[in-house]
Amino acid sequence: MHSQDDWITTPITPDLVRGALDLERTEHGLLPHRLPARARAQNTDGQLAMAESQPSGVRLALRTRATVLELDTLPTKRVHVGVPPRPDGVYDLLVDGRPAGSGSVAGGNTLTIDMTTGTASVEPGPVGTLRFADLPGGDKDIEIWLPHNETTELVALRADAPVVPAPDAGRRVWLHHGSSISHGSDAASPTTTWPALAASLGGVELINLGLGGGALLDPFTARTMRDTSADLISVKVGINVVNADLMRLRAFGPAVHGFLDTVREGHPTAPLLVVSPVLCPVHEDTPGLLAPDFSGVAEGRLRFVATGDPAERASGKLTLNVIRDELARIVAQRAADDPNLHYLDGRELYGEADAAELPLPDNIHPDPATHRRMGERFAELAFTGHGAFTG
Repeated sequence: MHSQDDWITTPITPDLVRGALDLERTEHGLLPHRLPARARAQNTDGQLAMAESQPSGVRLALRTRATVLELDTLPTKRVHVGVPPRPDGVYDLLVDGRPAGSGSVAGGNTLTIDMTTGTASVEPGPVGTLRFADLPGGDKDIEIWLPHNETTELVALRADAPVVPAPDAGRRVWLHHGSSISHGSDAASPTTTWPALAASLGGVELINLGLGGGALLDPFTARTMRDTSADLISVKVGINVVNADLMRLRAFGPAVHGFLDTVREGHPTAPLLVVSPVLCPVHEDTPGLLAPDFSGVAEGRLRFVATGDPAERASGKLTLNVIRDELARIVAQRAADDPNLHYLDGRELYGEADAAELPLPDNIHPDPATHRRMGERFAELAFTGHGAFTG
């Protein structure tokens, strides 16, 4: 074992990072982004800006014979006024593709959000260190998955042996876009979000554009997908359009067509899977807006409620059932000329029987066990048999 004086500091360069679409140079190091600079420049939504900077699916991919690794990062912790504090973000370690540990980084910046006023403020904090020791000897491939729900600036990487980028495994790349559920809300760790689990089971490389609160058919997101190299593509859309009360049925259909048209400009023949919303009882037949319910906060519970009126469906307000019908119609219409376009009803990933067994704790987001179930089901439905991603 070398002394720490002999350790090697490896510059964190883009060839060590996977799953990010942009790396912003900051005063501390590199900040991974999941939307490129041009898309970020067209966005004025603070929620989306926060979500795309949270590195869901982003990981360092290394080859080394090191037995100890240290990663300095500057996390940004989220605190919601009046809500119990969130645990620190989790980093997952994989050695030769197998789980080999996890950890967290204390300190960092603090982002305080007041959901009642819509305001936010940031308090600067210190850089922290993640340490993985007692790694197996010999050359090995290592992945460090960054916290899916915690903005993370990469500051420094140290090891007791040289570190080089992991070789390309030659696996197909799966580009997925969705809402906070795809982002990984309430999953236990970054490798156990449902898309990460499905990617592992399907043997593919994941680029996760699951954006909490941000699956809103934004044209800049469609252009990002168009311009991103990928072999397999999926778009899971619906819940955010409803809970933001963003558009009516008249606008929704053309927006879906436009989004898919743009994706197809860059990927004319790739398997493209449109996934409708999973079951969410509060929005099945009730439109948005979605609002926080603070009545259980004293007991450590925050829930969300739909504030719309089911009667408003007659004037074109959207619910999940309306959206599923429209998505199925659009895909059936387009599939006549696009044999590589497919549809999956999200209730096959999480439906009524699942809700009875594993209810959504806050009425919107699945718990860790449900993420695992959804990942396993998506892998089976998409990557096996006659699934959209077989072959």
